This record gives sequence, C-alpha cells and structure tokens, in this order.
Amino acid sequence: MRFFALIVFIFVPVLIYGQYTISGTVEESTGEVLSGARLTLYSSSEGQKMVTVSSEVGAYRFEGVENGQYFIEISESGNTTVEYDQVTVYNKDVTHRIVVRKVQELNEVVVSVESVKSKLEKEGFAVNVIETEEAAVRNIQTNELLNRTVGVKVRQNGGMGSRTDYNLNGMSGNSVKIFINGIPMSSYGASFDLNSLSPALIERIEVYKGVVPGELADDALGGAINILLKDDVASGLNASVSYGSFNTFQGSLQGVYNAKNSNFYLRGSAFYNYSDNDYKISGKFVRNILPNGRYDYVTARRFNDAYRSVGGMVEAGYRHLKWADDIRLGITVSDQYNEVQHGTYMTIPYKGRFVDADAKVVNLSYKKNDVLKGLDVYLYGLYSQRNTHVTDTVPYNYNWYGEISRDLNGNPIYRPDGAQQGAPTLGNIRREIFSLRGGAGYSINEHHRLILNHFLYDISREEDDDYLTGLQRDFIGTRNLIKNVTSFTYELRANEDKLKTSLFGKYYQQKVNKMDPEIERIEGEDVRVEKRFSKSTDEWGYGVAASYLVFPALAVLSSTEKAVRLPAENEIFGDIGVNIVQNSGLKAERSNNLNVGFKAGLYRVKKHQFSLGVNGFIRDTKDKIVRQTHTNLNDAIQTAGFENLGKTQSKGVDAELRYIYDNKLEVLANFSRFDTRYKSKYDHNGKVLALYNVQIPSQPFMTANVNASYRLKDVFAKRSSLNLFYNFNFVDSFYNIWVVKRLNGHEDFRVPQQYIHDFGVSYVFPDQKMTISVDVKNFTDAHAYDNFAVLKPGRAVYVKLNYSI
Repeated sequence: MRFFALIVFIFVPVLIYGQYTISGTVEESTGEVLSGARLTLYSSSEGQKMVTVSSEVGAYRFEGVENGQYFIEISESGNTTVEYDQVTVYNKDVTHRIVVRKVQELNEVVVSVESVKSKLEKEGFAVNVIETEEAAVRNIQTNELLNRTVGVKVRQNGGMGSRTDYNLNGMSGNSVKIFINGIPMSSYGASFDLNSLSPALIERIEVYKGVVPGELADDALGGAINILLKDDVASGLNASVSYGSFNTFQGSLQGVYNAKNSNFYLRGSAFYNYSDNDYKISGKFVRNILPNGRYDYVTARRFNDAYRSVGGMVEAGYRHLKWADDIRLGITVSDQYNEVQHGTYMTIPYKGRFVDADAKVVNLSYKKNDVLKGLDVYLYGLYSQRNTHVTDTVPYNYNWYGEISRDLNGNPIYRPDGAQQGAPTLGNIRREIFSLRGGAGYSINEHHRLILNHFLYDISREEDDDYLTGLQRDFIGTRNLIKNVTSFTYELRANEDKLKTSLFGKYYQQKVNKMDPEIERIEGEDVRVEKRFSKSTDEWGYGVAASYLVFPALAVLSSTEKAVRLPAENEIFGDIGVNIVQNSGLKAERSNNLNVGFKAGLYRVKKHQFSLGVNGFIRDTKDKIVRQTHTNLNDAIQTAGFENLGKTQSKGVDAELRYIYDNKLEVLANFSRFDTRYKSKYDHNGKVLALYNVQIPSQPFMTANVNASYRLKDVFAKRSSLNLFYNFNFVDSFYNIWVVKRLNGHEDFRVPQQYIHDFGVSYVFPDQKMTISVDVKNFTDAHAYDNFAVLKPGRAVYVKLNYSI
C-alpha cells in the first residue's frame, strides 16, 4: 500500500513553474535559410533535453524551457554535425538567430566543435559512442551497429532471435554487461533484447571496453554496453515498418506527448518482429544420415527456426519541479516465441522444440540536481516478473529436409531420450527480479567531484515441468541470487580542463541460495528432505582512468582496473531454454585490465574532416568463466555448462579512422586484433599442462570493418536527399575447439575466413518526415559463420518505410 500511495502522490497535479520558449531561424552565412536541419537542445548541466527540425523557411522552436544555459547542436539531414550555438534563458522567451558558417569558407585547418560523442570518447576510458540517427531510418538492427564498432564482435547463433554474445577485446559472455539506461537488460527478459530494440528507439550506445566507470556499478569485468533510450519531451510521433527476406517483418512506433503549459509528459513505444528464418544452409555440418549410415551432404532450408517478439513501454512523468528535475513511472511488457533448430552444434536438426518467454516490468526513477549546492542525486528502481516455457515432446529424429528419419525397414528412428534434446519436457522457469540503482554526486568545486553509486540485484527463481507427474514435481527446487555492487569515484579536472582523471573503487558482494528436495531414509522410512546450498562471495576492485589534451582535439587516454565478475544466474543454475547446464561451484572471475591509446579529431581541412583513434590493451584474467569446450570431436553434445579456466591472457590493439568530405561522403574504417591464450602452466603434480599457451577456442581474434556513405541533395525534388551506404565486414579464421596439436578431423571445427558485403540506399522526402530505404545484406551470398560454425543468413533484401511528425 505504501508503494501505491507513493505513486499516487507523485502523479497528482503539481505546481507549475516558469517555462519559456527558444525560437528563431537557421540560416547559412550566405543568407539562405537552412530547412530540414536537425536541432538538438542541450542543457549545460543535464545533457540532451529536446529535438526539433527547422521548417521550410528555416524556423525552429523549443517549448517548455526553464532558466539556464543551453547549447544547440545543428546538423543537416541527419548527417555530420555542422556546428554548435549557445543561448541563455532567464525569465523570458528567447528569440535566437543561428548562422551556420559553411566549411568551404575556411582555408585553414580548424578543429570541429566537440560533440557529445567526442567528449565522452576523451574522458580517459576506452569507450566508443555509437550514434543511431542514420540507422533509425534503415533496415539495420542494433546488433549490426555494434558489430561494426571497433573492438566489438557480435556472436549470433543463427538468424533473428537466436542466442547472442558480445566479444569486447577478447572478453565475452556475461563478462560483458548490457544495460538499458544503466539497468541490466536481463531484468527486462529475453523478449526485450537488442534483437528487438530498434535503433529508432535509441539515442546513443556507449561501449566501454575493459574498464567501466563507477557510475555503471556492476561486475562488468570485460566491459559494458549501455543503451540510452531517447529522452525527448517534445511532442511527436515516429513509426516505421519493414519487410524482407525469410518473411521478416519489423515494426516500431514511438510517441511523446508534452502537455502545454505543464511539466507533465507521456512517452510510449512499441515493437513487433517476426521472421521464419528459413534461409538456405549447406556445407560440412548440413548432412542427412541415410538408412545405411552414409552421410548425404545437402542444401536445405532451416525449418524449425521461426521467431516472434512483441513489446511496449509507457512512461509518465514530470520535469522541472522544485523537488525533482525528473520523476517518472514506467511499465514495460514483452513476449517472445522462438523455435529451436538445433543444439550447441548444427549437426542434429530439431522439430517441435520451442521456447516461449514473457516479461512484465515496472520502473520508477527520480533525479534531482542541486538538492544542496553541488549535490545531485538519482534513484532508479525496477521490479519485473519473467517467465520462460520450454516445449520439447516430439520423439522422432529428423533430417535437414524436415522429414522423419527412417531405418532400412522404413521404420521411424526415435531420439535416444524421447525428445529432440534429452528427455521430454514442458519446463517452466519463473523469475522475480528486483533491481535498484542509486547514487549521489557532490561537486566540491569546478575541479573536484565525489560520486557514490550502489547497485542491488535480487533474483528469485522457481522451476516446474508440466510433463512430470505430481510426485516428480514435488522434487523440483528453488533458486535465489542477491548481488550488491558499491562504487566510490573521485573526479579531477585540472589544467584548464586538459587533464581529466577518474579514480574509483568497487565492492562486490553476492549470495547464492539453492534448495533441492531429496528422499532420505530416516528410521526405516523414505522422507522428503530439503537439501540447501548457500555460498557467499566478497571481492574488492579498483581502477583509474585519465586523459590529457595534448593539443586541441588530441587526447592521450589510459585506464586500468582490477575488475571482478561474479557468476551469473544462468551460469550457476543453468537454463534449459538456451542449452546451459548448471554449475553451482563456479568461482568469481578476476582480471587486471589495461588500456592505452589516443583520440585525435575531428579536424577540418577545407572540405575534408578526419579523426583517428587507437587503443592497445591487455587483459590478465584468473578463473575466466567460459562455456565448456572440448579437445575431442564429439559433435553429438548438444548442451554445455560453464567452467572456470584458470589463467588466461588477452592482448591486442584496435584502431578506427573516420573521414568526411564536404559533408557528403563519410568513410569509417576500423581494425581489431587480439590474442587470447591459456596461461595456467602447471598441474598439481608440477607437469606442464597440454593446454598451456594454446589459443582459446571460439574467439574470432581479428576483425575489420569499412562503412561508407554518400549523400546527394535535391534528388528528384528540392530539400530531398538520396543516401548510399556500403559496409564490408571481415572475420579471420578461428577454431571452435581446443587445438593442442593438429589431428585428422580438426578442420571440421575451423571457422573459415569471412568476407561480408552489405549495400543500402535511402531517400528522404522533401518534407523531411518520410524516409524509404532498401538494404541488401551479404549481397555476394557468402557463407557467414559464427558460434560453433553455425551458418548465419545469406543474401537478404529488406525494404523499410519511416515516418515522423
């Protein structure tokens, strides 16, 4: 009752405080109005506030602005930033004329005004900021944006909806944490993931590699991907729909209502995704076993791989109150249906195995700056109920044509344990999750700031199986995991803000409880007893990140951290939905991480702009938690748990070059190379281990990307634009089993080199409201592999329509 009373109290009508308007025109220095320009209003203390687009006569308008200092970012047709302008609001509406100076008027070399992306990338951490404005109107999934980012490799086990892992500089799995606005994405459920979250719903993505700031207090040992959803409060509506190969349909809708003359706003978004995933497959793993036992290698279509996800989010809140800068209540619901084509390896096709998942989430957030002079506080609480249901009752063996396998007498061949993967099941996993992230920051003065953050994650889990008898179901246990991470950060800004330093410490605490009923013989009778397992872990970590601006727009960066990663819930307790076996004996993973590099630019030379970033890294890790791999060739294994590896080391370098010509042509090229090896040398008897200094399997250790785009203005009509896109992705060859020495058959477990080319075109109509795009993925139809040599989709064509008002 207290919780609901608080909600009612928060959202009753409140006293309205003074709000004003910033309006005016955007013009070029030649006097010509600049129509269709995107203007983003930022507060000097709070970041982005709202977005608008200039009209046909160059007019713009921001409403509901309170007193303060602001700067306006101006960009043309969603492309490269043109420049920034500043404005101050004090007790009245402001009329402000913006004059944009064209690049070709400059003869000397100049440094571009620093964008939010550039500012974040020069804070000392090894971080990349992905902007999503261009991708929002194209047929690009969020995972594709990440996969094109330097040092990032997205490992996807098939087509849309398949299991996905993220590799950052050699660290992967649960070592890399995914956040939505600073809250772990796992709280939202499997149906609300990066496969489902359209770039149109995202403001930007921050990718931290190896060293994670204290504000994202969590056990993100390998790095963190923080998804920042759009936070506009200006009223508007955006809708998109796309259709393409493999009967793939995607749609998204988002809208904002900002009550006039009020601090109240309402924001909503929804998505729907569907794909048959019936793409063609062939190669060494696509083979039917004939009645005589001979392998028949075939070309077939995946047939039990359909995916569907649907979800929506609604938030209501108030801004700019005396006691709250922003307070909001949100509700998120999502549902997912995912057919399972095979297990860990792609050698045995399934039919009739599928997973249903749903989630209901309630979140409440509060933020207030200057509670006391220099003291800022925030709180984000989330409660969710997640349910997963696995169905697997079909007893027959199938071939890659979707037909029942038969013996020499024509009789059906049955699966050895009665279902596609193990014993028949109608399994259920019910999760109840409570997350709380809170923090406070105190600015002693403009040079010194202290920050305290705490993160609580509590998950309770119950399992059931409707296929079992009532007596059997009485012997299914319960699971609970509680994790606390506290961080304290000291920030220093010195030497006219050229030196930026962040020193932080983190305290990790986790408690695991497990109960499994068993039968014990007591005094001659069989008695049901509850066997309980409990384990507590306490760890300390610390780190520092620093940057120094040597010259304008040239920053030297370095960061290091003693990082800790606690075993995740699915690693400890297992998950039948994604073929994970439990292992309650897992130890915490620890790593000493180091990054050293620089960021240069964005620089301008007449019509040319360029930037360069380079980062070298080392990850010395102990008790690395990985999916079990094998030195043998037993591809009949369809499930696997997680294990601690002992000592490992990953070292390498990545680099990214960006070039822009005349704000029309943009080329982004990046390269990443690392080496990850097993470094435990001796066994308990002092003998050298066979795996010592062997490359860790299933690690794509060298990748490269080239992205190019070209914009043509006034095509077919004035104020329209035609955009051409090209992407090239290279992945070097790697093995997905341990290779101690070369044996016959090892090449079957070698993932070959991959060269993937994508092409796209989009057309922005003159009113700047409608965009239509066509994308051709993997247009050479090359074989694309990933986890355990699972084939990904070949050539695919998609058409998308995007409309905004």
